[in-house]
Amino acid sequence: MMDSADMESGSYHDRLRTFPNMRAKPYTPLVFRILLGINVRVLFLLLLLSFGAIFYMGAKTSPIIVLVISICILSFFVAIYLMKWVLAKDEGPPEMVQIADAIRDGAEGFIRTQYGTISKMAMLLALVILCIYLFRSTTPQQEASGVGRTTTAYITVASFLLGALCSGFAGYVGMWVSVRANVRVSSAARRSSREALQIATRAGGLSALIVVGMAVIGIAVLYATFYVWLGVDTPGSMKVTDLPLLLVGYGFGASFVALFAQLGGGIYTKAADVGADLVGKVEQGIPEDDPRNPAVIADLVGDNVGDCAARGADLFESIAAEIISAMILGGTMAQRCKIEDPSGFILFPLVVHSFDLVVSSVGIFSIRGTRESGVLSPIEDPMAILQKGYSVTIVLAVLAFGLSTRWLLYVEQAPSAWFNFALCGLIGIITAYIFVWITKYYTDYKHEPVRTLALSSSTGHGTNIIAGVSLGLESTGLPVLVISAAIVSAYWLGQTAGLIDETGNPTGGLFGTAVATMGMLSTAAYILTMDMFGPIADNAGGIVEMSQQPESVREITDVLDAVGNTTKATTKGFAIGSAALASFLLFSAYMDEVSSFSREPFKQVDIAIPEVFVGGLLGAMLIFVFSAWACAAVGRTAQEVVNEVRRQFIERPGIMDYKEKPDYARCVAIVASASLREMIKPGALAIISPIVVGFAFRILGYYTGQPLLGAKVVAAFLMFATVSGILMALFLNTAGGAWDNAKKYIETGALGGKGSDAHKAAITGDTVGDPFKDTAGPSLHVLIKMLSTITLVMAPIFL
Repeated sequence: MMDSADMESGSYHDRLRTFPNMRAKPYTPLVFRILLGINVRVLFLLLLLSFGAIFYMGAKTSPIIVLVISICILSFFVAIYLMKWVLAKDEGPPEMVQIADAIRDGAEGFIRTQYGTISKMAMLLALVILCIYLFRSTTPQQEASGVGRTTTAYITVASFLLGALCSGFAGYVGMWVSVRANVRVSSAARRSSREALQIATRAGGLSALIVVGMAVIGIAVLYATFYVWLGVDTPGSMKVTDLPLLLVGYGFGASFVALFAQLGGGIYTKAADVGADLVGKVEQGIPEDDPRNPAVIADLVGDNVGDCAARGADLFESIAAEIISAMILGGTMAQRCKIEDPSGFILFPLVVHSFDLVVSSVGIFSIRGTRESGVLSPIEDPMAILQKGYSVTIVLAVLAFGLSTRWLLYVEQAPSAWFNFALCGLIGIITAYIFVWITKYYTDYKHEPVRTLALSSSTGHGTNIIAGVSLGLESTGLPVLVISAAIVSAYWLGQTAGLIDETGNPTGGLFGTAVATMGMLSTAAYILTMDMFGPIADNAGGIVEMSQQPESVREITDVLDAVGNTTKATTKGFAIGSAALASFLLFSAYMDEVSSFSREPFKQVDIAIPEVFVGGLLGAMLIFVFSAWACAAVGRTAQEVVNEVRRQFIERPGIMDYKEKPDYARCVAIVASASLREMIKPGALAIISPIVVGFAFRILGYYTGQPLLGAKVVAAFLMFATVSGILMALFLNTAGGAWDNAKKYIETGALGGKGSDAHKAAITGDTVGDPFKDTAGPSLHVLIKMLSTITLVMAPIFL
């Protein structure tokens, strides 16, 4: 009910509104509390010693590692500069600051609880991995190098935990940046649209540089540590070509955290969004970010935990999985071709991604502010500005990639091989650009598909849903054709590079595909920058509306928000494409791992064998059941939010007249607890399914005289899950993004504008698409990569 001050004034609408703290006391992560408690001189000395140890191990390993680590550290200094630049901007009037504080409190409180839950599950899984590795068989390479089961077990568990820790930190950084940049973008929008765009872009760039830099330096340091500790390439020790297999646990840890971060954050953000929209916009007819809506703070918090924290962990995992798989394939190929110095092929992925930090930084800084104020002009729209920065990044990436291939992939036995691999990288870069363009075409309301979808809203809710589903289904066609062309052409270029094994057979095909994947991810930092731009702009729009700024300010943030929806959708398309290529590489690495343990050739999977075909069916089924559970989790949580918002409107009728304050904290608490509860079931399904299927068919194979049956069934499971997962993720992401922007298009005044029947139908479509594009879709492309890494780690138990 109202407090005494409200009763005296009769309204809180014309006075400064207060928004509740979502936590009992200020929270600082334990690591930061420890660091802040250390004397500055002691801390500086510790950092100096740490850097010295890292560079010492790098120098003992390879000059390439030293270069990679140096570039990563420099990128962290650039990120610190961007952080200071963003935080130096003003936060605007007190009413903006109060809203931003409430959002920050809610986001940090949820992340703290969510990561606490994930860390407990990670420790449990680490124990399971330890037990499996302590009792599994060893490969001939391990026996020859003297690396026993115990050493391998502890190395894998340590890698897993480090990957999980770094992935969690990457997600936390994404959230930390976004909850501080949103209010500064809102404040800048009062002065200049270009300044608001620049702040949102640089804030996204800050997060992107840290995420990509951490993924690269984490693997580089781990590689150097194992190299020095195990005495690699010394007599009687492990060969350098076998070392990358010890890094698989790092990728698995990153995948594990990314999956649960994406699930929990996705359920949170979309349940709050759906609940707020259904009651606020549809039933009560109030704007999207109206302060009278009890779920509005939960909705804005969701943008940060779902789109920023989860996406940071997601892209960290994508880069880590791609680097490790490419290192494994590079080492395997170098060994088969008897290349004298294989380090160039093994470390090439690290160099490519360290150069990504350089070229993406240039792209980020190419977006400058101007002194112009007012609404963005039709000539200079924000998407065009971001695309210019992306074009700069791509041009530099092509040059850097060509130099890297000539430097690291030149071998005397095949002098032209480096050029073929450079072309493979060019194919990957072009594929990434086409993916971004295709997704933009299907999700931006400047193009025909979304406008046609908006037009279908004028004839009702049903036709909007039908048009959205058909658009999503159609949107799978072009991306699959592009991926297919990229895989085949890169494989062919690799095969014809001139590298042959000791029997005279060409062996560069798979590595050519790996290089194409590196090319696709060679601008990953700039792509993540555009992705982070979206939720920051969305939050800024909410803060502007809730603090009741002039309509001209809201117009600027509306344009930025609409562009942010498109950039988020394009990033998801980019992530799916890279996931498809990375999964293909990890699948090949899995088959090589099975060959090593079984000591038998394992190059083909015959789906005409009934058990193997059943394994494929189970893999495809997993994708559909996982998607269903993820969407159902959003639906159940949204129902709780809807009931709570309805209850508050009924029990507090003064809310609509600004005479009573909504209980924002109650909605935040409901969504937070429900999303943490709901993420367990689909996440557990994803982890347990391949292990149970492989182990069950291994037992069946034992009794039927088929020793490799378990491994074959898991291979089919993985193939079918990857294929169906890519298609399903493309459908869900594109349909959801198109529905969202069809609503935005109508809100610009088209087809009757806000409040019209077409607008109400578009809201329904957007509501249906919310769990598609921000929960099930993004979780799927994490899932297919995690399936690849978990089968690679667990391969021995299938034999």
